Amino acid sequence: MALHIVMMSLAFFVALPVGIALRSVRHAWHAVVVLVFYGLCALGCAASALYKKLTPNMYDGSTHTSHGYFVLFLSLCLSAVDIAAFCIRLYTFVRNREPFVFKTFWRTVVLGREDVNVGSDLEYTGLVDESEEIFDAETKPHRVAEAVESVHIDRLDDDETASWANDVQRSHRGHQYSQSTSSERTVFGIRSPRGSRHSDDTLHDLGIPAIIRPKTHMLRRVANVAFATLERSLVFAGFAMLLSGVVVYTGGCREGYINGCLAHLIKGGIFWCYGLVTFARFLGSFSELGWSWNRTPAGDYVSAEFVESLVIFIYGITNTWMERFGAHPGDPYTTKQLQHISIAVMFWFAGLVGMGIESKRVRRWLAASASSAMRSATVSHETIAEPPSYRASFNPFPALVIGVTGAAMSAHAQTYLFQVQIHEIWGWLLLGFSVLRCLTYFFVWLGPPRSILPSRPPTEALGSFFLACGGLMFIFSTEEITIAAMRKGRDDMMLFLNVAVAITCFAFCWTLSIVALKGWLKSRSQSRPSFIGSSSP
Repeated sequence: MALHIVMMSLAFFVALPVGIALRSVRHAWHAVVVLVFYGLCALGCAASALYKKLTPNMYDGSTHTSHGYFVLFLSLCLSAVDIAAFCIRLYTFVRNREPFVFKTFWRTVVLGREDVNVGSDLEYTGLVDESEEIFDAETKPHRVAEAVESVHIDRLDDDETASWANDVQRSHRGHQYSQSTSSERTVFGIRSPRGSRHSDDTLHDLGIPAIIRPKTHMLRRVANVAFATLERSLVFAGFAMLLSGVVVYTGGCREGYINGCLAHLIKGGIFWCYGLVTFARFLGSFSELGWSWNRTPAGDYVSAEFVESLVIFIYGITNTWMERFGAHPGDPYTTKQLQHISIAVMFWFAGLVGMGIESKRVRRWLAASASSAMRSATVSHETIAEPPSYRASFNPFPALVIGVTGAAMSAHAQTYLFQVQIHEIWGWLLLGFSVLRCLTYFFVWLGPPRSILPSRPPTEALGSFFLACGGLMFIFSTEEITIAAMRKGRDDMMLFLNVAVAITCFAFCWTLSIVALKGWLKSRSQSRPSFIGSSSP
């Protein structure tokens, strides 16, 4: 059993994240790490099978094994996509009937870099055929200048390069000055030269010609997003299997405890993973999407707040109907059921409001009154200029629902004082995240992001820690764990809190190592910084 735990942990928490990082730069060692991942999984499954042969079944009806094989099957499906892409590249290379050059073969077939352009997504390019992209010539001066502005001066190789960058910037300023002010930073259907991701949230029915944006093949975009989401979800699936394995091995969550156990493990696990993802955003992950409190380097992506609101909505709409599990038809609603159902309904509709605020179409509707005022009166260009706050999202509803949940759970009625205390701790931690997220919005509102580099608000570092630690304390507050602690004389709040903080610090160190490894690999893959079209630092 110890061998099974070690092998599967190394596979899903070491080899898999390293493989994802290597994929991001199409490193040649990616295939080797994938083989290591499957080798560790094979050893873990063999150890588990041996353990079952030597040990009687202590947990009837366990689905841990079947769920684990499903996760492995999903990983095999993703690997099959890689193999299919390799075969397609090999077929294309052979069909071209060009003279064999090992360097070309290695780059195009093995690494799959034939169609990779500067600024494109190296991680998933080539999985699906790309359609032709059309760029409007008017946007090129803006993109050149923005790329130049985003480069650190200390990374310039020599004085000649610095002089070239200054010449491009001066040329861009002249181009901006020659244009009419109304075509620069208006909120009525014109894309801002500052690269705001909210500039297309406004009205297009005023007759102002819009800038032609790249036409990306919908199939490729959907395939890339699905592949990236599923691949990263394997890490969280591994964490879910870890919790499931602990439950099965210890014999917990039986009979009347199962509903409460599932609630604490699932909800606490979600907050724990949410905290780790938020810390990864603070470190710079997803900066290419504009999710690191930075300007979007290129492309048009949904905001991180929209994704948070979507997850909150799904969380609420599913939990609304799950609180009556185990109840017989006609049984009256208990106080606890009403408490939990009301929280789920709050998540449901607050998530809808959050998604509505982030919706481009809804924002156009909300700006309709401004369009009528513009048509009925003569307004200056300064009046219709896009506010600086349009460079970022300021959606407080994800933080609101988590803060209210924490405040409510800190006053949750319990049977024993120790259970009340531990609920208070994780409730305050979630409330602390909510306050810190609001402070992030306050400071970012005062100084909206101007660079494509991650801004790293310190409030998010603390908030992500509170969120992850609060989720872990949520798991620790499971009724069986608290009763077992009281029976063994371990019902000490300092002990529980310190253990949760220690585990959270360890997980944050792991997250920092993975994100730093990915950044180091990207920096190694770029021997010379590209000034034009760089998609991420």
